Formats: sequence, structure tokens, C-alpha cells
Amino acid sequence: MFSRISTKRFTSGFSAQIARLRRALDEADAVVIGAGAGLSTAAGFTHSGARFERCFSDFAAKYGFHDMYSGGFYSFPSQEKFWAYIFINRYQNAPKSVHEVLLELVRDKDYFVITTNVDHCFQKAGFDKKHLFYTQGDYGLFQCSEPCCQETFDNEKTVRAMVEAQGFTVADGVLTPPTDGTPTMAVPSELLPGCPHCGRPMTMNLRCDDKFAEDEGWHRAAERYETFLRTRSGQKILFLELGVGYNTPSIIKVPFWQFTVQNPRALYVCINQDEAFCPESIQSRSLCIGRDVGEVLTELLEK
Repeated sequence: MFSRISTKRFTSGFSAQIARLRRALDEADAVVIGAGAGLSTAAGFTHSGARFERCFSDFAAKYGFHDMYSGGFYSFPSQEKFWAYIFINRYQNAPKSVHEVLLELVRDKDYFVITTNVDHCFQKAGFDKKHLFYTQGDYGLFQCSEPCCQETFDNEKTVRAMVEAQGFTVADGVLTPPTDGTPTMAVPSELLPGCPHCGRPMTMNLRCDDKFAEDEGWHRAAERYETFLRTRSGQKILFLELGVGYNTPSIIKVPFWQFTVQNPRALYVCINQDEAFCPESIQSRSLCIGRDVGEVLTELLEK
């Protein structure tokens, strides 16, 4: 249905793009933000490099993986080892205030956010929870690994205890490795989370297979998102896509294209350092910017 068009064929200079986006934002009746992994990366939540080495160099040396993403799918020899390798993104502050800049841009607008990110950055930045739809889960939630129920459980207390049991400290959103030795690389057995209903091991509430639990909060958020789109039909809508790649295009990217086709007053904006493009059918009502998301949002705020 859609064919790719390289942004280099029809976009103008960066300053002109920012000016056009500023006008579009000011004039929009509503803003629908679609956020992918590129937004978290722009905020400093990288899965490899110095950040990974600082907290997980011991795991890299022992198990042979070199980024947080790969480690998340590694088959560890025990549950104690598995939970020792805990993603830190949910309870550690983002190094850069990209989400806060975005909030300043849309604070006074009629907005809604749909995101495939699971790091909770929007809520930590101050976005209204009722205007958010986390489609793929949240690092801050446990679920039954079976699952025996469509229910999730807050994990902050347990995760902090796991981190501290390995020798780390967490204060003001900053994770600090132990200074007097190395992390234990295992958590005490008594901290292993079990389902309160069936006793099976818990896992993270992340959509990686058909066992993802869609709890009541997930369904309420989905309904609010659908209602927002339906009640703004025909309005001048800015579909603002930030750092969305091609891993799950059916959640944000393709629907944004379809919404733009259906609404002649809509503008589709794609900001992605690696993949900024749009279909030819909506080229005249699209703006594609191949730059770092944080750089673009900062420039936009200062415009």
C-alpha cells in the first residue's frame, strides 16, 4: 500500500524544517505523539557502550554478551542469576532531559502519546498518565510467567532490594556500582518474585511473546487512545513520530500514515536520525527530519 520515499528527495534545510514544524505545532488542534526506541536513545538510554560497561561489564565478561538488549534474552543458569541482571532503565533517571523538553512543547496542547518504549520516561517527565498508552508493557511491572491471570504487579520495592543485594546503591534516580568490590551477580533466593495466585515465577511485563499480560490499566489506556483519535477526527492533527523504527511498524508508523491519508487536514512528521521517510501518497502533507530527536526538539523549543 505504501512505498518509501527518501527524505533527501523532498526536504529542505534544517532551519526551514524547524520553522515549518513550529508553525504546524502552533496551529494544530491536537497532537498525537508516537514514540519509539530512538526517543529513549536520544535521552541517553543506550543499551551498549559506556553505560552498559559501567553496570554490566562483569556479565559481559562471564556470559559473552555486550549490550543490555541481548542480555535480556540470555538463558541464565538460574533465576538468581537472571534477576541479578535487571534492567536499570525504569528506576534510573534518563541522562538527558529530552522528555521534559517534549512536555514543554505540548503542555498547553490537546495531546496523546502512544509508545512502544517500556522505560516509563514519559510519566517520570510529568506527562499526564491519562494521556499515555504504553503498548508493550513497563519495566516497572511484574506479571505471572504463565500467565495465569491478566494482572500486573508493581516491582519497585523488589527491584530495589535486588539491586542493593548485589552491592549497588540507588539514590535520586542514580545507580552507583559498589566501590569496595564487585557486584555479587546473583540475588538472594528469598527475593525471587512468585505469582501470588499460582506460585509460578514472575517475569517482566514486556511484550516479547504471546504470554504478555494486558491488564485493566492497559485496556483503559487503549480505550482512551482510541477515543482520542475518534473524537478528533477531521481536526487539524499533528502526528508527531519520534524515533520509530521498523521493528513494530504496525503499532505507530503505519497507522500514522493511514490516519494522515484519511484526514486531509493532518500533517505527518517523522523525526528519526536513521530512518526518516514517508509514503509518496502523503508526501505533500509530511515532514521528515533525519536528525537526532533531542536536537530537533531542543531547536523547536528555542524557535
